Amino acid sequence: MYQAKRRISVFITNVILIAFFTFTVISVIPVLRRNSPKNSPLATLVTIGIAFGIVTVTSRIAAVYLTKKAAESSLEEGETEILSNFIEKLRFCYSLDEFNEIVSQVLEIEGDCSVLYIDREQNYILYNSPDRLTCSKDITDKLERNYSKEWKDGLYFLGENYGVVTTSKKARGFLLVHNKQHLYVFCRYTKLFDHYIFKSLYEEYCRFQSRIKTIAQLSEISSLSKDWNQLAETQRSFLPPSMPFINKLSIAAYYKPLVNVSGDYYTVLPVSETKTLLMLGDVSGKGLAAALVMGLVMNTVKNIANKENLSGVIQAVDKAIKGMKLQDKYTVVFIGIVDTERMVIRYVNASMSDPVVISKSPTGYKLKPLTSNCSLVGIIDLPDIEPSELKLFRGDVILMASDGVSEVMDKDGVELGTTQLYQDTIKASAAKKPEEFIKDVVDLIHSYNGGAKLRDDLTMMVAKVER
Repeated sequence: MYQAKRRISVFITNVILIAFFTFTVISVIPVLRRNSPKNSPLATLVTIGIAFGIVTVTSRIAAVYLTKKAAESSLEEGETEILSNFIEKLRFCYSLDEFNEIVSQVLEIEGDCSVLYIDREQNYILYNSPDRLTCSKDITDKLERNYSKEWKDGLYFLGENYGVVTTSKKARGFLLVHNKQHLYVFCRYTKLFDHYIFKSLYEEYCRFQSRIKTIAQLSEISSLSKDWNQLAETQRSFLPPSMPFINKLSIAAYYKPLVNVSGDYYTVLPVSETKTLLMLGDVSGKGLAAALVMGLVMNTVKNIANKENLSGVIQAVDKAIKGMKLQDKYTVVFIGIVDTERMVIRYVNASMSDPVVISKSPTGYKLKPLTSNCSLVGIIDLPDIEPSELKLFRGDVILMASDGVSEVMDKDGVELGTTQLYQDTIKASAAKKPEEFIKDVVDLIHSYNGGAKLRDDLTMMVAKVER
């Protein structure tokens, strides 16, 4: 349906634009000949060229717009709307219980489908619909013979005899396979689903599998392992092992937990050739629970498809933390997208100690705070989130740091972040490379607290827009 709508829309658009082009040429050329007979050949060519250019550009813009609208309308009507609804709910699913619930509500009740969900590694049924088809031992045995645990990841259409068929038009169901987790969906009207929806369905299923695997690994370590070094190693695996190469943007980070495990986290994720997502946050508390939430937040952001939708990213993180049902656990976090083409940073600051942009001016370096525009994430109901935007200039430095940096105290109990010394140091270091900038701040921290034991994790990330 999507492809048909797209072809029809593009065809109609092209017909209209060709008609417009023809009308323009037929209408304008005689006028040009009457008004300027000597220059009429040249004027005619120029007119035709301009009209052709307008038609070409308009055609491409219209084709992109109509393709998008065709996809949206196809996925939101008829039987396909059922799978679209399932995908949307799966996007915010963080446990097997939640998964089973949306399978029951959407696929079974709304869609009249039969579902069988099997862990082929353990050969264990995780979920099956309460009907004759999926409860039949003959059927489950046949599926086991047809689709063993070595079956390759992917999406497959199932025929009348539960074998693979090449197209949804001949199918009575479909199979999603990822990491030996097999999801069988039997539906008598599979052929009516728009084929375009299946790619989105499989991608979201893979993201869900990745989320619950991460949660399971962290939960197992926290409940069974007494080896804190193992937990710390697992936690560090969520952080970037090195900074990616990004054109026109140099980045460095510093991470020092107070104990083996930490609630601090950061990441850098390229979004496009000119856009880069920067994130730094801090989970409330310390220890295992904070480490669990930290891992979940990192995995959630990593697996979100549309990272440019910062409001959606924050809402997904909020739902993920609340879904863990850990008492009094929340996160403060800064998420920003640096666009080196438009030279702006668009961001959501959820109650982080104000990150700053250090920008050079004729009178010296100025500090531009990226002030909070969102409340704590994961513990209270979030209001509507509206990202903010700040203009950037070549040579600007973006400093993000956990409160462990600004709240370091001297012998008199004065916090570093409140002092002129701190501001002078980061201004003086703004001309340096990000790695040197961080070293200057770390040296300042240790000298400021007189070598006393730190009381919190230290995490910083510095991004510099190259000249």
